[in-house]
Amino acid sequence: MAATRVQHLEMHWTVAYTNHTVLPEALEKWSFDLMQRLLPRHVEIIEKIDEQLWPNKFQNKTNGVTPRRWIYFCNPDLSAVITKWIGTKDWVLKTEKLAELRKFADNEDLQIEWRTAKRNNKIKVASFLKERTGYSVNPDAMFDIQVKRIHEYKRQLLNILGIVYRYKKMKEMTASERKAKFVPRVCIFGGKAFATYAQAKRIVKFITDVGATINHDLDIGDLLKVIFVPDYNVSAAELLIPASELSQHISTAGMEASGTSNMKFAMNGCLLIGTLDGANVEIREEVGEDNFFLFGAQAHEIAALREERAAGKFVPDKRFEEVKKFVRSGAFGPYNYDELMGSLEGNEGFGRADYFLVGKDFPSYIECQEKVDEAYRDQRRWTKMSILNTAGSHKFSSDRTIHEYAKDIWNIDPFEII
Repeated sequence: MAATRVQHLEMHWTVAYTNHTVLPEALEKWSFDLMQRLLPRHVEIIEKIDEQLWPNKFQNKTNGVTPRRWIYFCNPDLSAVITKWIGTKDWVLKTEKLAELRKFADNEDLQIEWRTAKRNNKIKVASFLKERTGYSVNPDAMFDIQVKRIHEYKRQLLNILGIVYRYKKMKEMTASERKAKFVPRVCIFGGKAFATYAQAKRIVKFITDVGATINHDLDIGDLLKVIFVPDYNVSAAELLIPASELSQHISTAGMEASGTSNMKFAMNGCLLIGTLDGANVEIREEVGEDNFFLFGAQAHEIAALREERAAGKFVPDKRFEEVKKFVRSGAFGPYNYDELMGSLEGNEGFGRADYFLVGKDFPSYIECQEKVDEAYRDQRRWTKMSILNTAGSHKFSSDRTIHEYAKDIWNIDPFEII
């Protein structure tokens, strides 16, 4: 009876708590004084946990996504190519086998099949976009995608301002100069803004206004398209991710706990452009530094950069100022974007002072995008990088995550069901 009682009590002290973000808006926060007044016994337990368990009982586990859904189900064309070259379908359950693709990355036959699978998916997405938005896109253009919750820290604003800069430079060139300088792109956005998050809704409005202008500009034609996918959801993701060639994971460094969409894109042979934030850090390690487009300030620099801004010492890049001026000129319609642009200006104050460092990272971002264009022009090089992204993504299977939970947290062994 006593043994049963002890075992019962020990079970009460077995807790596995998982958290996927460091943002205050996603976490409840209560003052110590309030907790002590209303829930004194809970405070005693919390203090006991803190004294006895920290830091040994707290550990990090890298997120993962299931390859069954995010490659095998939603990308059958690529799945068939992978199975053919690895020689087995076991990779669906043992994703470490994806690493075997590395030895074939330079193989011309594999590269042709790889590009064919990607283009088939792009044709499907072109049809989907036509049906959803009315816009026609060229499946031979680069598909550049950012799909995630609309939030200032995820910096969809940096992406669309980069597109505005690209468009402005195009308009300053002749047709032949544009063609020589820029790779054709279809820039796709998707995601939802929280109902009361006014700034996020302004960003969505801005993206759609920019798209409406660029997509109807006959001088630009298929050289640049901007599409916002309405009602983005998992079903849309299952179409878009297999067709992606570049995916943007460009949050302010230190603000993304992990993220998982970057893993889904990498699994499908998509190259990532991003900051050293969240899972980007580990993805870059696994796929290789040369196969990841890195830019921006690093997490340990952010606090000092904000202090520099508050002290009035930040000097914005002239290209960034040029873009803001262009937006305010009315180039994208009559809507007043002073509030949106104003959030990127000033040294202090709520909704001011560019808290998410869009202006700081802007020059690094557009220079990195030039490297993307350069790489895409060499399709053999790009395809090799794509293959190496899929090969390096094997670590990011949720199977590995759950095995680590079982071994290190739950203390249970796997059991094979026959």
